Amino acid sequence: MSSTSSTVERAFAAALYADSDAALDTGASLLAADPASDAELARRGEEFVAAAWRRGWQPADVVRIVRRELDDVHERLAAELVLAEAARDRTARGPRWTAQLAELAEQAESNRSGRPDRLDRFQYATAALELYRLLLRLPTLEPLDAHASHASQTPRASEGSTVPRDTRMLTRIRALLAKAEATGFPEEAEALSAKAQELMARHSIDEALLAARTHAKDAPGACRIGVDPPYETAKAVLLDAVAGANRCRAVWNEALGFSTVVGFEPDLEAVELLHTSLLVQATAAMTKAEAAQRAGGRKRTKSFRQSFLAAYAHRIGDRLAEAAEGQVTATAGELLPVLAARDVAVTDETERMFPDTVTTRLRGVSDEAGWHEGAAAADRAQVNPRTRLQGP
Repeated sequence: MSSTSSTVERAFAAALYADSDAALDTGASLLAADPASDAELARRGEEFVAAAWRRGWQPADVVRIVRRELDDVHERLAAELVLAEAARDRTARGPRWTAQLAELAEQAESNRSGRPDRLDRFQYATAALELYRLLLRLPTLEPLDAHASHASQTPRASEGSTVPRDTRMLTRIRALLAKAEATGFPEEAEALSAKAQELMARHSIDEALLAARTHAKDAPGACRIGVDPPYETAKAVLLDAVAGANRCRAVWNEALGFSTVVGFEPDLEAVELLHTSLLVQATAAMTKAEAAQRAGGRKRTKSFRQSFLAAYAHRIGDRLAEAAEGQVTATAGELLPVLAARDVAVTDETERMFPDTVTTRLRGVSDEAGWHEGAAAADRAQVNPRTRLQGP
């Protein structure tokens, strides 16, 4: 064993398997005193990242849990390790994995350009050991890689040939939702969101019919969406409602701060876009309602915000369920059996991945004003029923 490996091993033995600050200080002191150990320390960090991937974690999952449990410096270090390991990774990955890496690379570049004063050697070693403690203890997750090969590409007219998914439609949808969130004019937001909903519906229906007609081996995929504090339960309920309206299923992991959404790729894309947009609208509406409450002499309270978001999620769920039911009722021709088969496939895949689940109820909803304001905001939110499309 080389002297650098020996230093890292002794530091790990002292710090990684004990939770005390004294153990952490001992390990960090060993590393700080041996500059030659830096490369080995980084290499071992990349190994921890690779081990997390083997346990079902994806790049965004790793960085998200670090952000949730530790500090900014740990998040930056985790992103650097993820990108370094990705450069050596030779495993076939799906487009979601690639997109996560691209986003992390962009964020890392931004962090480098605006990074505060660099850490000294002891501070850096301490941060690395704290990060490695977390990575070492990550549990095993349901693997999503198996879904990537099915969901990443869809056969087109020429049997056996494949082309990348149509990203132009998704770009248009994202642009419409961004404008709907930014405008201060309700009528404009209504028109923009309605158009986005129409495009999402057509994109999903077209993909489903195309897969059926070409006998593509299309199968449900899955993705993880962060459910961040505060008020995680209300946010998870909102995500569940959005998922259900788009023929997907959502399973919330409260302890790790994310929901796994199972569905066919076009519907997963719709869930991600619509959920993000509704959260933005909910936050803006809650801020406005809270300002009005304070103007009337009421203090800002946690119970108001909790009740507001709970009511918002509840009411949005009702509206989305009505929209989804109306769309199914309006379908005809070859479309209805195609969607029915997909519903069965999504349910079966969800039960395979998560054979044991429990129902979570909203708790801590006690503010009447917050509930009424949240319900009213949900009624104003730009969630129109999908355009009623007929099968050809």
